[in-house]
Parts: sequence; C-alpha cells; structure tokens
Amino acid sequence: MYDPTRLAALVAVAEAGSITRAAERLGYTAPALSQQLAKLEREAGTALLVRHHRGTRLTGAGELLVVRARRVLDELDRARHELALLTGLSGGQLRLGTFQTAGIQLLPPVLSAFRRAHPDVELTVSFYEPPAGVTAVASGAIDLALTHTYEPAEPTPLPATLSAEPVLVEELVLVTAPGHALAGDTAPLPLTELAGQPLISMAPDHPARREVEAELARAGAAPSVLVATPGYALVCALASAGLGVGVVPEMVARTAATPVGVRRLEGGRLRRTISVVRRTGEAAAAADAFRALLRGAFGRVHHH
Repeated sequence: MYDPTRLAALVAVAEAGSITRAAERLGYTAPALSQQLAKLEREAGTALLVRHHRGTRLTGAGELLVVRARRVLDELDRARHELALLTGLSGGQLRLGTFQTAGIQLLPPVLSAFRRAHPDVELTVSFYEPPAGVTAVASGAIDLALTHTYEPAEPTPLPATLSAEPVLVEELVLVTAPGHALAGDTAPLPLTELAGQPLISMAPDHPARREVEAELARAGAAPSVLVATPGYALVCALASAGLGVGVVPEMVARTAATPVGVRRLEGGRLRRTISVVRRTGEAAAAADAFRALLRGAFGRVHHH
C-alpha cells in the first residue's frame, strides 16, 4: 500500500518540475524529499522519475501513478472534510450551562482543552442555578448543563428526553471560623457533635438542600442565620466571621474566598454529585467531544 505522504510528494514534483521546487512547496529539504521518492520507487518496483539538468520528469510509470495519486489524495481530502462535517466540529457551536462553583472550578481547564482541539467551534457559557440548567437542556436552549444533586434527597426523575452522567461526587464538610474548636481535629466529626451549634442554614425550603438541612436539624444543630437563596460564598463568609458553622461541598470549602476552618463529617452520608446533562438520541458531536474531555478530567468519581 502506497504511503499518501509519498504520493503527495510525487504529485508535487510532477507539478513543480523539479525536486528542489517541490521541496520548497512542501516544506521539506531537497534530500528529505528525495528519500521519500526513493522509498516510493521501491514500493512501486520501478523508476518513477528521470533527473536531468533542467529538473525532473516522470517516467511512463510515474505518469500513470500520478494520475491515480491525484484521485487518492482528492478522496482523502474529501473524506477529511466530510468527517469534519459529520462530527460537527468544523465550525458549529457548543452551548454550555453551569452553576457558579463548577463554572469557576471545573470548566476552565476542560474548556481550554476543548478550544485547543476544536478551535472553530463557537463556545457559549451561561449560568443556571440547578435545576434550571436541566430545564434549559430539555427546551433546547443549551446543549449541555452541569448540574448537581444532594444526598440525602428525594429523587427527582429527569425528563425522558434527557440523561445525566455523574462526573464528580464530593462530601459535604463543616466550615467554621478559623481556630474554631470543632475545626481543630483531623478526625471526621460525628454529626451528634453539632448539637447546639449555631448553624448557617441553606434555606430548609430549598429543594436541593431540604433533606440535608433536615439531617442537620435531627443532629441538633440550631439555626443561627438563614441564607434564603443559594450562595455558598456567603455561607463561608458568615462562618469565617464567627456567625455560626456551615455545611458546604468540599470543593466550595477548599476554594473559599474567606479564611475558614474545614473538617470532614463522619459517615460521609452528606454528599453532592455533579453531573452533566444532555439530550438523548441526538447527534451532537461537539457536545460528545466535550463530555469525553470532562470524563478525562473528572473521571475519578468518588463513591464513599
């Protein structure tokens, strides 16, 4: 089987009339191009070129092979173009939805890798507080959404047209003011130790957190400040200021803008799962390529 690179070299020589001019066109040195042509002649089992003082001309075998080579190279170019169209990655767009933590902590390196691999795809990123991103995917407003669910929680089934793929499971941890007595130990904290502690609560009526808040209430934590809308940065800031303790996802605690004490909770029962949601049964190559990169970056889903 003939190497397409060597066939392209033969066509270039036929068009340029000399190895030197063909090498300049292809970005080779003349000796390197001569080596490629010599290998092609060995593959063909006959001379393809005759060198003379004004340049190079094709033999009869060379002329025959150039005709076929042009057809092969044209077909390969057509295949590359059709594959690019088929995958939707020659141009096109990818519309992503994300909530704030994932948008800041998870998306940038994955989007950077996607941009390097597919520079022609137009990227759009929008913020959706879960579960609004799920609704946006279902309606066709966006192609993919990063969303989250909590444990414990009442299961919320997805629309039949959607599917969710977990990318990261993280425990919820305790955040306190720096130097707080509860943050001074490295052993996981039993939930019973929260009895009587002033809790910065994430809105007990907020659906995603309802069962988590109920679990903390059963442990005896006493509501101190109610953060009525989702906002972990505010919870961490209030905990940092000593207004109470909070229970937040580990990624939030580790990247808090304000200094906080952090301690794991015993049992690992309180968790958050970050998933990517997509429409099923739809050809969406850009979305599939992005999900593959996301799996590569955060494929280590932790089940505690």
